[in-house]
Amino acid sequence: MKSFLSLFMATILFACGGGKSNIDQLTDSIASVDEALPEISQENIESILASIPAPLELSTHIKDAGIAYDKTLLNPTDNESNYTNSNTKALNLGIYGTDLGYTNIYGHTQDGLNYLSAVQKLSDDLGIGQFLDFQSIKRLTNNSNNLDSLLMITNQNFENINQHFIKQNQASLSTLLLTGGWLEALHIANQVTLKQMQNEELRERLGEQKIVLDNIIILLQLYSNQDSNIANLLKDMHLLENAFAAVDINYTYEESTSKVVDGVLEIVNKSTSHVTITDEDIQQIANTVEQIRNRIIS
Repeated sequence: MKSFLSLFMATILFACGGGKSNIDQLTDSIASVDEALPEISQENIESILASIPAPLELSTHIKDAGIAYDKTLLNPTDNESNYTNSNTKALNLGIYGTDLGYTNIYGHTQDGLNYLSAVQKLSDDLGIGQFLDFQSIKRLTNNSNNLDSLLMITNQNFENINQHFIKQNQASLSTLLLTGGWLEALHIANQVTLKQMQNEELRERLGEQKIVLDNIIILLQLYSNQDSNIANLLKDMHLLENAFAAVDINYTYEESTSKVVDGVLEIVNKSTSHVTITDEDIQQIANTVEQIRNRIIS
């Protein structure tokens, strides 16, 4: 599953391979402890972070479906001053990053610059502004055809941010940043899908987020005993987990093949998945996301 983060986040490939995965190992580690936080390697953190599809992926599907730009779906930049602690700043930095990516995909440059300003302010507040190449991001924001270059820059930006948080014993902030970004993309996708229930592509992408949610919950569990705000967010994610409970995902494995494109060897994933999700499921998921999001952005 290829995914890419919002304008300041990284392109990350879904981690998969033989044997027991780092995610499975970390899940076992969590289950084996009571109150103490298990020691977490950077490899384990990155493996789970890599399983979180990025906001721009959902936003791209929305634009490809011919759906018009809708600024009212985004978190107003005026709310930026409401976020006064590191947790709310990290969550809403993720949200604003998604909104920034959404404006860029649709080529709304002025809105993009406004969201870039909010991203810069929250980044500076969190002490990570030095890891973001704002000059290059601003330049590329003016040209939505440069997404590949933008992602290349932001890939390194996010790696630097993640390593910084880990070194500062603040890895939970990376989790919150990604959770906020993913939740905002899910919010946008929900609102669009509610108006286009017949769009099977959007329904499929929406249902797939059940897997992502499982991994976000794993990450939040790591820090819930140390931080009451994260514990409350974890409760919210469990509510969302209940909303997704009836969604069924059937995965069919088929061995990958390879082909050469312009002299470069590419791996072709032949495996497929089928999502069963009802209109009632979509409505329940949307309602739950709105409740959680409204608490975060207010």
